[in-house]
Amino acid sequence: MKYHSDALFRTEFLTTKKISRKIIKAVYDDRMTVSVIIPMYNSEQSIIKCLDSVKSQTWAGNFEIIIVNDGSTDQSAEVVLDYMAQNPDLDITLIHQHNQGVSKARNVAMERSKGEFIALLDADDEWLPQKTEKQINTFEKYATEIDFLACLRTGQRILFPYKLAEDKLAKISFRKLMIRNEAQPSTVIIRRRVLENTGLFDPEQRYAEDLNYWLRISQKNKMYILAENLVFAGNGKRTFGVSGLSANLTEMEKGFQKNLSEMYRAGRIGSSELIIYSTFYSLKYVFRLFRNLFYTLKGK
Repeated sequence: MKYHSDALFRTEFLTTKKISRKIIKAVYDDRMTVSVIIPMYNSEQSIIKCLDSVKSQTWAGNFEIIIVNDGSTDQSAEVVLDYMAQNPDLDITLIHQHNQGVSKARNVAMERSKGEFIALLDADDEWLPQKTEKQINTFEKYATEIDFLACLRTGQRILFPYKLAEDKLAKISFRKLMIRNEAQPSTVIIRRRVLENTGLFDPEQRYAEDLNYWLRISQKNKMYILAENLVFAGNGKRTFGVSGLSANLTEMEKGFQKNLSEMYRAGRIGSSELIIYSTFYSLKYVFRLFRNLFYTLKGK
């Protein structure tokens, strides 16, 4: 099943293009472009660091940054507009929409994107300087072998069922994703053909939406993790129970169960697997609840 955004957006702000920038762009038009997709909701405290992390990338290609302001009620939009005015040489587009969730926000930006590669980045995350360079170099080395490439967050390591192979790569498969999702959105870069053969995020799903998309991508694409720590996620907070949408563990569990039902209806798992995976997810949910309680009591 493919998903396409029908979101309406009222106001769009584009960066001011100076004559000097047009001349530079004409010279470097043949360079590869990475479209950076940033959904933003009440991120006034983190969006500057997020954008600075893109600005600081060592990769020599072009960046097209598309930010979708998903109905923020703080000063996020004003902060971005000020940043755009101070950085006129950055190709930044700011789109406004009523609050419709992270999936619709990403879809709007992805539909507007023009780059050969699509890089996801959440507004409270930061890329380390060599992230894009290392991932694009890997894509170029394995031109026909990799369509989706994640990397690791700081402090993260490769865990079962993933296994490291050559060039610090760990293969992602449908079955592995059903057990553990190690591809946090801000670590992911995909080739444009993934959008063409899979579509977009489920626009109605707000929790575990990344896993839903990865599971669908796995049907027609080759997916890997580059085992290098290249993303600082959620200001260093824990993955579950504190940071971002994953702070709502109950809704996350509903999202996991929704994904499971969808894979069953699509014929990718059988009825016995449905029961096994459902039980497995429920046990993981209980474990996360206790783990979150433990860390909360410890003040972490």
